[in-house]
Amino acid sequence: MERQKKWKYLFFALLAINLLAFIMVFFLAVQPVEDEKLRPGKSRNEDIQFQVDTNKKDLNRLINQYLAKEGFSGPIHYEVFLADDVQLFGTLPVFGQNVEMKMTFEPKALNNGNLELRQTSVSVGQMNLPVSYVLSFVKERYKTPDWVSIRPADEMIYVSLQNMELKSDIRVKAKTFDLKRDDISFMLTVPSQN
Repeated sequence: MERQKKWKYLFFALLAINLLAFIMVFFLAVQPVEDEKLRPGKSRNEDIQFQVDTNKKDLNRLINQYLAKEGFSGPIHYEVFLADDVQLFGTLPVFGQNVEMKMTFEPKALNNGNLELRQTSVSVGQMNLPVSYVLSFVKERYKTPDWVSIRPADEMIYVSLQNMELKSDIRVKAKTFDLKRDDISFMLTVPSQN
């Protein structure tokens, strides 16, 4: 009889252990996955990046559409045109007359993803004016986005694409900007939503 009681206790102990193991396995199976490596396409530390390749024609349309929409030309009208260099056309009020202006720049994509536009030529009507003077005038009179910095002393315009505010906090970096070969590409970075 003593032996029967012992087997009875052992049977219930084994049943309890099996039941406990089953409950633990079931509980762990219904919990959400915590290891991000098991979810393809998800990453806590990495943003999502896309490379965008474009051409002068499309980028030219985009730049001028952006300038017009955001109202950056202000009371003085100007346009940007991409050829083998970056060309800025505008008008300057001189003694009550509007005088046509054209400035050309050699673009360079920097390692940090921003653009540097080095002044190569400037013409204001028939006058030859110093580049730094014209850039100073443009800086004072033309409304530009905050991420565009006109540097008259360096005879250049610095375009901080990283600071350009776009919807959804997308960041832009220039990868290549070779206008002569029409080889233009950007890296778009979309913040990961975790």
